[in-house]
Amino acid sequence: MQELERQLEVAPEPAEVARARRWMRAQVGQGLPCPACPDAAPGDTLVLLVSELVTNAVVHTGRPAVLRVAVRPPEPARAERGCAGRPVRLEVVDGSGLAPLPRQAGRCDTDGRGLELVEVLADRWGWQPEGEGKRVWCEVDCSPPGQPPDAVPAANRRIPASY
Repeated sequence: MQELERQLEVAPEPAEVARARRWMRAQVGQGLPCPACPDAAPGDTLVLLVSELVTNAVVHTGRPAVLRVAVRPPEPARAERGCAGRPVRLEVVDGSGLAPLPRQAGRCDTDGRGLELVEVLADRWGWQPEGEGKRVWCEVDCSPPGQPPDAVPAANRRIPASY
């Protein structure tokens, strides 16, 4: 069950990536939809993940997309293992049925690292068919409000990202 969900429609234009980043920053800045991420590092990570997911949708499909962000209650099984964070789920739904394929970018390449960043920064990610298109998603486990990030188990800590 989702506690809170917001969405943004994205046109198939590169300028929409910056708009999606601004929108995500505004959501974090208002405490919505990320009450689970009160400190800057997870908020910055969420903005970077949005940037990568929306860039992939805009650049590789050339079709409109929908960005969704939802804060979910912690799963009881995860809480029992010491994972007290509340998952924040990001989804981008687009009209292309082609699977997202991670690439190996060369040292001097200026692109091709998006899904690699998603894999490193998110706690989980994946994709699934959605109608004639697909849904690419990732989740970040944020520390509960009032709990310092250092109190989150080391396996669940995020690498601070600034974008």
